Amino acid sequence: MNEMTPIKTTIKDWESDQEVRWCPGCGDYAILKAVQRTLPEIGADPAKTVFVSGIGCSSRFPYYMETYGFHTIHGRAPAVATGVKLANPDLDVWVITGDGDALSIGGNHTMHLLRRNLNCQVLLFNNEIYGLTKGQYSPTSRVGTRSPSTPFGSLDSPARPCAFALGSGARFVARGIDVHKNLPKVLKAAHAHQGTGFVEIFQNCIVYNDDVFAPFTAKPNAAANQLWVEHGEPLLFDNGTKGLALDGERLVLKVVDVVDGNWQDAGVIRHDQANRSLAHMLVEMPAVGFPVALGVIYDDPAPSFESAVIEQNRAASEGKVADLQKLLAKGQTWLVDKQPRAE
Repeated sequence: MNEMTPIKTTIKDWESDQEVRWCPGCGDYAILKAVQRTLPEIGADPAKTVFVSGIGCSSRFPYYMETYGFHTIHGRAPAVATGVKLANPDLDVWVITGDGDALSIGGNHTMHLLRRNLNCQVLLFNNEIYGLTKGQYSPTSRVGTRSPSTPFGSLDSPARPCAFALGSGARFVARGIDVHKNLPKVLKAAHAHQGTGFVEIFQNCIVYNDDVFAPFTAKPNAAANQLWVEHGEPLLFDNGTKGLALDGERLVLKVVDVVDGNWQDAGVIRHDQANRSLAHMLVEMPAVGFPVALGVIYDDPAPSFESAVIEQNRAASEGKVADLQKLLAKGQTWLVDKQPRAE
């Protein structure tokens, strides 16, 4: 987040004149609207906002925002965003990426952005498939996923975006769902964080991976399989009838039943968003028998990269006068007074 003077805008001020072109029913539409609703509510300024994307379906995002934007090359959005932020730290920078763009060809760039803690927001649209290139399996595809590139089923163990982010040193990690009403709240929290705000958004690809998240996003399954965490609140789900407790022997989370709302006696623990160990356990819970942790999972601010660069440059230039000629003449120099030998 940047220190900024809030201004008054409406959702229309953030909508560009470009036709939005995703497949009908794509979850990207819902994410776009969530972002466009969120920005007026946080008092953001279109003239000081930049969206940077890589390559993929999600990366059309900058065209649809009435802001500055860069549609860059595959996997390199974090590098470009870093350059933008260092060149003008007052800009509010948002990185839009996908599971393939950020975790395959761009995995190294994503890692360095997170460990440096650049002051920006990263929205990773995870649909567990390569949509733009017609349905190949991606780094987050599950074992057994059949696709044009894995006709007999994927054998790869899938990458977990939030676990990757935590392992890379991210100081803010959150999850949301494309069509869920809580997504704007998660986006606001990411923006309020000083440093890199990493948000994994479960996004349905209606053409190549439809309903892959239905076991926890479909309405009949939501209550029993979604755990929206809140700092300081007990980790309860399934309408408060179940919760998460710590298995002290194995140092892992376990699901416990909660009787008559008495979560204390059931051993349910409270969420501590500054606890990195708890965050790791929440994002690495098994898919079967456990809920999916959503909301702000980890939030523990640290000095941002660009603020350190600014301070370093200030200290290095203190008491010095800019003199290009003196700089060029400094150190070893040579005077060439001979003419080139004629051939």
